[in-house]
Amino acid sequence: MAGPAREELLALAAIFCGPDEWEVLSLSETDGTVCRILTKAEGLMDVDVPLELVFHLPVNYPSCLPGISVNSEHLTRAQCVAVKEKLLEQAENLLSEPMVHELVLWVQQNLRHILNQPEAGSGSGKCTFAASTTVDDGLWMTLLHLDHMRAKSKYIKTVEKWASDLRLMGRLMFMGKIILILLQGDRNNIKEYLILQKTCKVDVDSSGKKCKEKMISVLFETKVQTEHKRFLAFEVKEYSSLDELQKEFETTGLKKLFSEFVLGLVK
Repeated sequence: MAGPAREELLALAAIFCGPDEWEVLSLSETDGTVCRILTKAEGLMDVDVPLELVFHLPVNYPSCLPGISVNSEHLTRAQCVAVKEKLLEQAENLLSEPMVHELVLWVQQNLRHILNQPEAGSGSGKCTFAASTTVDDGLWMTLLHLDHMRAKSKYIKTVEKWASDLRLMGRLMFMGKIILILLQGDRNNIKEYLILQKTCKVDVDSSGKKCKEKMISVLFETKVQTEHKRFLAFEVKEYSSLDELQKEFETTGLKKLFSEFVLGLVK
């Protein structure tokens, strides 16, 4: 990451210094930095709307656009997507200079105007995602491992909704204590799913309080090959034995994936 970007992270940490306002979710020399900012902006009817803004800053940022995710319990999914698209449009005007703080200030000042526009919508949480701003590089697949689910029913419904909203196919698989999520779809939508998975309160802790998923790992990611089965839906499946789970992987052309990554999870 370039020097100005590193300086920006330090500045952001100083600016958003309130409880839970700022968090660096991941830091990688190859994948860049993912950070989260919690803020508020004036919405419709002069009511403050809490916003969770997640920025993925690639290694060559600010020479390229950041990835942006917008979430709020007070907005529909369609409205969140509309805000995200407007932020990306604004980011294009700030290319080559650190822009995260400018984007936060901009959304604080303009949220009400965005929500007033017809395309933002105000109905159900269903929405159609806009076309990706990056080049389509085909169908991708990723395999995720979850350590546990305490609020299983609610957790499953949330995962199913995210997969539906992001047009992702695949499986949520349970076998004993093993929990796997296999996703197929547009690579940017898979990245969006991962941001949701890591930043939203999707489960409960040992005391019953809502909490974020901190024990998820990406086991494998690849472009879908010709020998891989294309899933037509996202399904939740329970397996009674390791052999049954293995057959699922074998019938989808993922025998090697099972041997290399899943077998090691069996204790």
